[in-house]
Amino acid sequence: MARRNLNGLRVVVTGASQGIGRALVLEAAKRGCKVLAAARSQPLLDELAAEGRKASGTIETVVADITKADDRAAMVEAATRHFGGTDVLVNNAGIGATGHFMDTEPDVLRQIFETNFFGLTETTRAFLPLLKRGVTPAIVNISSVVGKRAIPARSLYAASKFAVAGFSESIRAELAKDGVDVLVVSPGLTQTNFSKNMLEQKAKVQLDHLRGMTSEEVAVATLKAIARGRLDTTLTLQGKMLVLVNRFAPWVIDFFAKKKVRELFADEIAERKKKQAEAAATK
Repeated sequence: MARRNLNGLRVVVTGASQGIGRALVLEAAKRGCKVLAAARSQPLLDELAAEGRKASGTIETVVADITKADDRAAMVEAATRHFGGTDVLVNNAGIGATGHFMDTEPDVLRQIFETNFFGLTETTRAFLPLLKRGVTPAIVNISSVVGKRAIPARSLYAASKFAVAGFSESIRAELAKDGVDVLVVSPGLTQTNFSKNMLEQKAKVQLDHLRGMTSEEVAVATLKAIARGRLDTTLTLQGKMLVLVNRFAPWVIDFFAKKKVRELFADEIAERKKKQAEAAATK
């Protein structure tokens, strides 16, 4: 668990064209990091690089989809060509969906895991040889509060983030011998386009992301965690309270979650009970 001087660190950020990733790239460059921004959109990456140059930051870009092996190799090649290696890998790219499990298609869950878990793990695998030769190296996995405590209608996304948490804890011990730290940052509600870019939005109640932290605030908190070597960071007061209550009294969250679902589906529950009563009467 090393402290870091951010100035001069070579940082790779995935999912860099929008939201938290974009804010991370700009904030890291502002603090003297040499940043490789990876994302699928060339136009958005060009805009990001232009903004970084205005602020005299060092930003290089690479078009890459982390679910594709050739693109992951291109990221490693770009990091080597531009900066001679990598000190910090920020696995930020992610997608989501909302809705109750039985209302979703199997392909949606697979798509989420392909990016949020398999894309993350295989990007980590691709960069490990560079990281092991890096300066105070670290892997930073951007997770979510629902990767610590799941809530209704977020089962697919939460499952992928729980998987990230387990992976992070395991390799943290494995990579200790190589001097590579593994940090997890878990944002709560964040003011980004994440909800607009979801694969599906079938939840009866949508979370109000405008009440959350800004992307810039998440970026600052993430860089602070990197600088201080903080292994596990949970963001937002609501997120911290959710995790705290879940640690000591998970039944409280279970109670209110079930109560809310029953309220939302009151008509469906009443109709089912009616049919059950009618069926019983005919026997």
